[in-house]
Amino acid sequence: MSLIEKLTPEQEALIPVYRDKWRAIALSTERIDREKAGEAVKIAYEVLGLPKPKILFFDSPLAAFKSVNTNLKNSYSNLEKYWYRWNLPDNLLKTYHDLFNKILNFLGELLSEDLFSSISNELYFDLDICFLFWQQIIQHLITQEDIPNEVLSFLESDMRVEPEEWIQRCCLIEIGFVLFNAPYNSKGWQLLRGLVENCGWVYPFKEICIVCDRPLHLRFDNENRLHAEGEPAIEFTDGYSLYSYHGVTLPEKYGKINPQQWQAEWLLTEHNAELRRVLIQGIVYARICQELQAIELDSWQEYTLLKIDADVDEESIYLLKMICPSTGFIHTLRVPPNMKSAREAIRWVNWGVDPETFGVQT
Repeated sequence: MSLIEKLTPEQEALIPVYRDKWRAIALSTERIDREKAGEAVKIAYEVLGLPKPKILFFDSPLAAFKSVNTNLKNSYSNLEKYWYRWNLPDNLLKTYHDLFNKILNFLGELLSEDLFSSISNELYFDLDICFLFWQQIIQHLITQEDIPNEVLSFLESDMRVEPEEWIQRCCLIEIGFVLFNAPYNSKGWQLLRGLVENCGWVYPFKEICIVCDRPLHLRFDNENRLHAEGEPAIEFTDGYSLYSYHGVTLPEKYGKINPQQWQAEWLLTEHNAELRRVLIQGIVYARICQELQAIELDSWQEYTLLKIDADVDEESIYLLKMICPSTGFIHTLRVPPNMKSAREAIRWVNWGVDPETFGVQT
């Protein structure tokens, strides 16, 4: 059998349809239907040959893990017994991986390497946002002080069903058997699709299954990074929120304030280098110059080399201030700290070209 080198027009048209379908599921902010979610969990346990668990619904992942913490303190004194009773059924992950790997191997043998790579890249590039932003939630939850280390260890493990992490594979699986007639396990697909389509996060244990609702709001910038100004980038119905500025998670003290109101003096007390860079980006250099009293080192025509003396970044902040001769507009750009003159800084900005070689300075 010869390898398929090119998609049919129908296949080419349908791939983005399936991609958008699964992307919408991963980024959905609709409340889960608890009846449908419960049925999906029931089917999953039946397929795995396990008795139906007690299903616990929570409005957010934080609420779920606080509940686990309470059960840990109130119901179990022996941690080994606790974890044994709450052990994840390995058959779930095995069913998931077997289903995906069979489709993957089938497509790998059916499609040319270039075509398979092209399809995979298209799906993964557009769906990667669904995985990345939930990883920020995981990292944020890890910083919560009222979740014990035992629970955090589980939180960081792979023992969970997260629709946004499985979404890429669900999309490829469905494309495989719908568009290319790949053989698949129908019960396994029913299990996987039911959990991903009808639930938020799912933590399936032997006797208890935790289901977390979806976020109430998700906000992104034009590069699909979590971003909001003066409000949460992720917000759940119970108030659990995560603030983010162009993909960088912010503490609430910064996130709840619009960047236009951020204060340059915060840079003097913020010890986290990444957060300092975000504050610098949000405050902009012109305000930093004014509020932190930048020192003028040198000037040449309409250019001025400035230095921020305060210790606000990992290295000294040197700025080139440029005034447009025709409009009077002031633009400020950061330059390396080894600049000795305004003219040298201009050459650096112009990729080594001296400004006098330009007929018109901009």
